[in-house]
Amino acid sequence: LPRNSAMVYPRIKHIFENQNHISTQCMEMRNLKPPKPQTIGNILQKINTKIGGVNNIAADMMNIPIFNKPVIVMGADNAHPAQGEGNRPSVSALVGSMDKYACRYATQIAIQQTDGKKVHSPVIEGLQGMVKGMLIKFYQNVKIKPQRIIFYRDGVSEGQFHHVMMYEVDAIQKACLALEPNYRPTITFIVCQKRHHTRLFVQNPRDGDRSGNVPAGTVVDQGITSTTDFDFYLNSHQGIQGTNKPAKYHVLVDENKFPADMIYKLTYHLCHVYARCTRSVSIPAPVYYAHLATDRARAHLGNSKYNFDSSDGASSVSGRGGAAAGPKASIGEILKDISPHDVTKNKMYWI
Repeated sequence: LPRNSAMVYPRIKHIFENQNHISTQCMEMRNLKPPKPQTIGNILQKINTKIGGVNNIAADMMNIPIFNKPVIVMGADNAHPAQGEGNRPSVSALVGSMDKYACRYATQIAIQQTDGKKVHSPVIEGLQGMVKGMLIKFYQNVKIKPQRIIFYRDGVSEGQFHHVMMYEVDAIQKACLALEPNYRPTITFIVCQKRHHTRLFVQNPRDGDRSGNVPAGTVVDQGITSTTDFDFYLNSHQGIQGTNKPAKYHVLVDENKFPADMIYKLTYHLCHVYARCTRSVSIPAPVYYAHLATDRARAHLGNSKYNFDSSDGASSVSGRGGAAAGPKASIGEILKDISPHDVTKNKMYWI
């Protein structure tokens, strides 16, 4: 691709992923003149993941008692339109693990109408159908039903916790019962937050890492956390430059009744299976993947044939030159146009 490829890149992805059911890997020419081993390695990591390969496995994670039973790890994110984007719908993404190592993930995309509202719904309204589809895919890949669901949720503020928890945990339970009347896997629902102002420091500089940050794997669960709720900070990555920002986690529901240390270990190990990095990252891989899938869906939405600037809050099919023409489009029609093919959904095409 040329240097200024911001307009070309999403169009290429939309044409290949949505219209031709093909995963692609784009590269800028400036990064290949001359090619550097690290650059080539990073590109090969992404290609291997997109064709169904696994780059790394956190072997120690399998020793955590959580994995004594079949487990599916899910990550979800919900992105709302920015100011000035007309009546563009909100986009939601759900990713779910498709193997016992929680390294390979499938994707479900959903959209929900905003009607030009300034305050958007914090819940994923189509979560029940998304979870149902994900559980079916898990069974098709692993040949066994998960008995535990570990659900990491991104994009929720503290004032929305109760509303999101009540709606989405209920949606997960209904999705399970829709598959089988007595199917009730235990659920652990965790919210991951990065938008806060808390930083962690070592008292003795000799205890820090090379950049002076607290060591990767540091957990803080008292002193600066809630005295009534189950929340904790985890610094899961090594600092390269500046001060690290630890992620904050809130365990809203834990039907599995895991010990706190077990949840800490699981969350930390999931930060090591991120496919396009050889180091641990700042948030668990399923949360990262849900965010990437949401961004890709928003890019597809921007390259779709629909116009979201109509004054009555409805979208319409665009004619030539972007002028609104033709009948109004339903949410289902828009979703079908921006969603990758089922073959592509089972791959990590957004990596």
